[in-house]
Amino acid sequence: MAIQDIKTYNFQDVFSLQLVQFEKACVVNKPTQIDDYKIFWIKDGEGTYNIDFKSYSFNGSVLFFLSPGQVFTVDSEKIKEAYQLSFTRDFYCIQTHDAEISCNGLLFNNVYETPFVIPTQRDIRKLDFILENLVEEFNAEETAQYEMLQSFLKQFIIYSVRIKKEHSEIKEDTETKLFKDFSLLVEQNFKKLHSVTDYANRLAISPKSLTKHFQKIGSETPSDFIKNRIITEAKRQLLYSSEAIKQIAFDLGFNDPAYFSRFFTKGTGFSPAQFKKQYKG
Repeated sequence: MAIQDIKTYNFQDVFSLQLVQFEKACVVNKPTQIDDYKIFWIKDGEGTYNIDFKSYSFNGSVLFFLSPGQVFTVDSEKIKEAYQLSFTRDFYCIQTHDAEISCNGLLFNNVYETPFVIPTQRDIRKLDFILENLVEEFNAEETAQYEMLQSFLKQFIIYSVRIKKEHSEIKEDTETKLFKDFSLLVEQNFKKLHSVTDYANRLAISPKSLTKHFQKIGSETPSDFIKNRIITEAKRQLLYSSEAIKQIAFDLGFNDPAYFSRFFTKGTGFSPAQFKKQYKG
């Protein structure tokens, strides 16, 4: 979200709510790496955001969910009313939650799905009610304020998950379960395991069968899936790590930095050095 005059409510630097009301076009070309978990609710506006180097355009009301490490850029935005909820892992993620509303659930820490939800007018009224309670609690400074604020944040996330499930096609068939299992394995191991065979073996399935399952749900190939996750992390590190390109290559499981450079160039059209120069200037 572009920097403007914003009314902010803070709680011990672990949870904040920002309210924005303006109508101004702006462009922020410099990528920013997200430090905390963030929910951007554009209640009324339009624009184009880049999240992990993918472009998302919106017009009307939309909720974006960002996790630490993701790269965020504003191409353009014209916002009349918006809110930002920001919280640390310690404030919410260390609690035991239902899998769907956790920090590894449907909304956060999922680089493989579109990171936004579009609410209806009925949804907007319910989200408004939760935010009104949040503002009231921020101002109250009463007993057990931490627990109350955490509770309202959880309500906001729960209702956002319900919106996503109601308005999105979330299948629970065999292919979808396999895709989720595969994506989780990739997320946990992509820095050291690069081949489809490595993951197929762990899933007790042949590489050929795994590819066929992906075809059934219209997904990219398992090989491209792994490659794209490595490239996304490479882009993040090239922009926000102080490590040399050679060290980034080693960190991502490449024994030969020259091979890493060829891998990155083939996937992006830029060498690692060119990509770094283009975005960092």
